[in-house]
Amino acid sequence: MPASPALRLSVLDQSPVRPGATARQALQETTQLAQLADRLGYSRYWVSEHHNTPTLAGPAPEVLLAHLGAHTRRIRLGSGGVMLPHYSALKVAESFKLLEALHPGRIDLGLGRAPGADRLTAYALNPSNKFEEEAFAEQLIDLQAYLRDDRTPETIHERVQAIPKIDTQPALWLLSSSGQSGLFAARLGMAFSFAQFINPSGGPAAVRTYRQQFRPSPELAAPVANVALFVLCAETEEQAGALAKATYLQLLRFDQGVRGPYPSAAETAAYVFSPQEQARLAYHKGRVVSGTPAQLREHLPRIAAAYEVDELAIVTITADFKDRLRSYELLAEAFGLAPASPAVAAEVLTD
Repeated sequence: MPASPALRLSVLDQSPVRPGATARQALQETTQLAQLADRLGYSRYWVSEHHNTPTLAGPAPEVLLAHLGAHTRRIRLGSGGVMLPHYSALKVAESFKLLEALHPGRIDLGLGRAPGADRLTAYALNPSNKFEEEAFAEQLIDLQAYLRDDRTPETIHERVQAIPKIDTQPALWLLSSSGQSGLFAARLGMAFSFAQFINPSGGPAAVRTYRQQFRPSPELAAPVANVALFVLCAETEEQAGALAKATYLQLLRFDQGVRGPYPSAAETAAYVFSPQEQARLAYHKGRVVSGTPAQLREHLPRIAAAYEVDELAIVTITADFKDRLRSYELLAEAFGLAPASPAVAAEVLTD
């Protein structure tokens, strides 16, 4: 029997470049996966921002979202997220107001303040960025003003307005792997997403603090939160374990500064973790959840309950794209997601 549909599932896609594939193929796969998520009943589809990372193909969420909006019909689309310190608040506001105008009621503007790259690349993107908390907070306030069409006297907003002029605005989310941005989200009345797939420690406490300190805003009357984590689902425990091992191997390589392709199935099967790596795996296992549909139907709601959220954003990366698609299909079946009507599904398939 499927689990209660009370737990909503979403997708966080980093547009990974599989071993032996190209960046163009990765972007085509992002489109296919977004269409699948749309048909299966996932709530949101977020795309990430990374730079100077050849194994990931998505440096510009706003461009990719415009494309995905034209190839999906009902799923919410958003950035997970735009790294705001790289850009001006006005430019981000206009890009996402334009997306909202094109796809009204479907756009989430997820924001982060991490580099999404190494510091040298971050400098190349914005030489004046010093990653100061105060500067980030000021950007957030400016961004809200531009999205609201504020005309506060004796400020820049009195004379500079973000276009296009529309009667709705994208939903604002702050993304964090430490909890600091949760405090900004609470004080400014924004939604909050905790990245357990980056940091497995302290997430429930960060979300709890966000709720306790939340101040309503014109856009959000009560706190809204979700959690992002690596999830790998397969028909058998053996298959799920193999997919999880590849993810662990890739995470260990990141620890070592290795930024090569995602491990192939053969490479993963042959690899033996050293005692030192086994110790580090204890940390990484908190970032990854794997298993059969029945196992995840039990485990994922427990994670959601620990955070007191009703939505999980699923990050799934595999060496074989078919395994990735199948993982999301199995999760949708296990959690009883509501698929699109046949007419909507047929319309999306013919795009």
